[in-house]
Amino acid sequence: MSDLIAVAMSGGVDSSTVAALLKRDGYNIAGLTMQLWNQRRLPELATDETTGRCCSLDDVYDARRVAEHVGIPYYVVNLERQFEESVVAPFVDEYLAGRTPIPCTLCNTFIKFDQFLTLADSVGAKAIATGHYARVGRNPETGRWEMRTARDFSKDQTYFLWGLTQEQLSRTLFPLGEMVKSEVRDLAVAFDLPVANKSESYEICFVPNGDYAAFMDAYLREKGVSREATEGRIVNEEGRELGRHTGAHHFTVGQRKGLGVAAPEPLYVIATDTKSQTVTVGSNDSLLRSTLIARDINWLSWTELSAPARATVRIRNRHLPAQATLYPLEGGKVEVHFDEPQRAVTPGQGAVFYSDDLVAGGGWIE
Repeated sequence: MSDLIAVAMSGGVDSSTVAALLKRDGYNIAGLTMQLWNQRRLPELATDETTGRCCSLDDVYDARRVAEHVGIPYYVVNLERQFEESVVAPFVDEYLAGRTPIPCTLCNTFIKFDQFLTLADSVGAKAIATGHYARVGRNPETGRWEMRTARDFSKDQTYFLWGLTQEQLSRTLFPLGEMVKSEVRDLAVAFDLPVANKSESYEICFVPNGDYAAFMDAYLREKGVSREATEGRIVNEEGRELGRHTGAHHFTVGQRKGLGVAAPEPLYVIATDTKSQTVTVGSNDSLLRSTLIARDINWLSWTELSAPARATVRIRNRHLPAQATLYPLEGGKVEVHFDEPQRAVTPGQGAVFYSDDLVAGGGWIE
């Protein structure tokens, strides 16, 4: 295999800076962009506002401009079918099952690393490089590849990367892992990149303006699912009906706004049951949980869990890691006991386990 490195170029500042950095340092690189979603699909969701959406057509254009500016070969590969099968369809299925999915984790696990490494192989690349904020290295004592949180913890993206394998870690470079965002911006300006002042991308590419409910309704209509099939009740913890809704998939645990019911004190979604289309609401205290069970565990830096172990656990991307004890269960599951109850433990989200800055592993919350 050649010394070629394939750079995943999204058209944003981070991946563009990675390409310029590696080129400056003398690496043999090529830029690849993955076309993941047809922005013209579901036209009822069309909006003139594209700022904040990743992987848009404008991003592809920006990535091409950067590649020309840096002076590297550049390719666009259409992965729309694989993206729908591995990310969009599971996203919808999870919501319909009463869970709250994380499409970015699915995309990283099954597209941006799995499929991208296959693409890298097809062009003879030995490794890939991305603009993710994380660090990876090999433990000389165990020979195992390990992932650590980024130096800039405010930009750390390891919560979305827990599904990676040893093979993927061994062939992945994260050049921004030791940098803070301001340093990356300064480098982009120094390289005179055409995207140096481009704003951040936060929204999911297939969900315009972050309106999950509108996307779900449009996608279900496209698939022939009637709206009547998703209507149901909003009840309190005693089971008394407080109102009606047009789909339990519109709600997620911890949600306060948009409930459509009046009450003397704030109410939050504490559970959804998509089989009966029932949404249960309650007080903020009702959201507190001391334990959770995680399934489909992937161990990154640790090899396994054969006995109880201490760790910190994140249950959302912006969640401050909480002290906990991990207990192994049959079937490879893990039971997490928090030292202090945590708010809005949400089925379908990731539970990611850390030992200091080491990413031990992660799984899906049941």
